[in-house]
Amino acid sequence: MMIEWWHWAVLGVGLMVTELLLPTMVLVWFGLGALLVALVHFLFPTIGLVPELLIWIVSSIALVVFWFKIFKPHQHKTLIGRSSAQVIGEVGLLVNDVAPFQKSTVRFQKPIFGSDVWECIADEEIKAGERVKIAAVEGSILKITKQHH
Repeated sequence: MMIEWWHWAVLGVGLMVTELLLPTMVLVWFGLGALLVALVHFLFPTIGLVPELLIWIVSSIALVVFWFKIFKPHQHKTLIGRSSAQVIGEVGLLVNDVAPFQKSTVRFQKPIFGSDVWECIADEEIKAGERVKIAAVEGSILKITKQHH
């Protein structure tokens, strides 16, 4: 049985439909590679199976690498775990009272690590509405202190 151009097209569409069921953002690129091979085979019907397979493999891998290197390098929901030194000293407003060994919430005028509201802890009792500053970042919780004028 000879592989026709439409076999590649069906494979490409099938891989792209499978991507809808398994959102891995990899299968779609192999599907696009298969559609490229279908186009090449349609334009040059005597190309042969081995060059078609090489075109499919190389184009699919190139598309995957292009996707992860160009479009996805900064796709993080938050920047937790990134450099915390840049936020030490940032000032926010305490939403709820906080006491030692209790969590509260602090709101910032500009987003810190991608969010303007964070859980926080403190070593001292601080009333809601007080201006506080970040003393440390402990995982996904900010340690705060009163801001002294």
